[in-house]
Amino acid sequence: MGIRRYFTEHPASVGESYGEHFRVAAHFARELTAAAAACTVHAVVPSLCTTSASTRIRRLHDQMTSGARAVLGDPPRAA
Repeated sequence: MGIRRYFTEHPASVGESYGEHFRVAAHFARELTAAAAACTVHAVVPSLCTTSASTRIRRLHDQMTSGARAVLGDPPRAA
């Protein structure tokens, strides 16, 4: 087994190419970074960012468990 397996085995296990998986993982990283920043602000000034992090975390959980991973990072659609 070559080094290529390290880049393709897991993405394939979730039905994605390497590029698709990279895009989804990068989206999650951006969202988690923003949630961490909100937590930091909230730690310093408890009256700020009272729901910002938890809202992002719930949204990420929904995206990860609903099978909506393929459209992550796309602009939100109008309802």
